[in-house]
Amino acid sequence: MVYSYTAIGDSLTVGFGALPGNGFVPVYRGMAEQHVRAFVSYENFGVNGLTTSGLYEHISRNGAMRQAIKQAEIITISIGGNDLIRAAKSAPFGSKASQHFNQALSQCKTNVSGILRTINQLKGGGQGPYIIRAVGLYNPYPQVEEAGYWVQQYNRFLNGYVGGNLGVANIYGSFQGRERELLSLDHLHPNGRGYRVIAEQLNGLGYRPLA
Repeated sequence: MVYSYTAIGDSLTVGFGALPGNGFVPVYRGMAEQHVRAFVSYENFGVNGLTTSGLYEHISRNGAMRQAIKQAEIITISIGGNDLIRAAKSAPFGSKASQHFNQALSQCKTNVSGILRTINQLKGGGQGPYIIRAVGLYNPYPQVEEAGYWVQQYNRFLNGYVGGNLGVANIYGSFQGRERELLSLDHLHPNGRGYRVIAEQLNGLGYRPLA
C-alpha cells in the first residue's frame, strides 16, 4: 500500500526559513509513514508569497495540482499568512486600520471557502478515504494589536470547518511568546524547530479514517 500526500499553500508549505528537509511537509510526511505503516509519496505545490486568492486561482486552473488532489489520501493546506502580511504593510495608521484588516479578512474567508469547496468537489466520487489538514495561523506581528485580532478571527473561521475528514492544526498558542525561539532570522517564517512544532500539531490530529 502506498499513500499519496499533496501539500498546497504558501511559503510555509515550501519550508522557507529552514534547511532543506526541515519544513513541516517532509517532517509530517515522515510522521505519517510511521502511523499508516506504509510508504507515503508526496508532491509539494507550495509557492512563496502565495495569498488565498492566488491559491484559489491555482486550485481552480492548475491541472497538475487538481490531479494530485484527486489522487491524494493526505492533503495539507497552509494559507492566509501572506494576506495578513499584505494587510499589515498597507494598513493606514489610526482608526481606519481595523476596517482595513476586516476587509482583508472578509476576502480571505471567501477565498478559503472556495478552496475547501473545490477540494471537496475534486474528491467527490468516492475514490476512497482521505484527510484534509489545514495549518492555522500564528501571529508574526505580536506587537501589532490588529494583527493578533485578525489572526484569531481567521483561526476561529477555519475551525468552523473542523469535522469529518478535516482537521486544523491550531499553532497560535504554540508560537505565542516563543517567536524568538521558533521563527527564522526574518522574524516571519518558522525555523526548523518551528516547522517541527507545526508537523507535530498536524500529526496529533490523527489519521482516521486512513489508519
